[in-house]
Amino acid sequence: MAKKILVVDDDELVLIAIRELLSPLGFSVTIISNGPGALEKVSSDRFDLIILDVIMPEMDGFEVCQRVRKMDSYGETPILMLTAKSEEADKQKGMEAGANLYLPKPIAPRRLIALVEEALK
Repeated sequence: MAKKILVVDDDELVLIAIRELLSPLGFSVTIISNGPGALEKVSSDRFDLIILDVIMPEMDGFEVCQRVRKMDSYGETPILMLTAKSEEADKQKGMEAGANLYLPKPIAPRRLIALVEEALK
């Protein structure tokens, strides 16, 4: 069965690019454009990996990450934060929220694939 990945970003081009990058590799990729939608989706479905943007309207990625981590079924699920906020303080906040990796955009496609594959081992 294909590993399921949830990608959350308010930039439609980023969502499409990541889906087009990962789907041909056999991953089942679901895309969501906001934090509340992501929380609703993780409540009704199970994902093996979550890729989160930080800067989003309504609810930022830090809050989404914290809320996901409080769910029993997502305590060990890898969460990658992929964001334009690349200051050390932002990275620290992401790790404190529960992210496994905090990566600045833009990221090379091969690097993202390698990190996704490593996170899903």
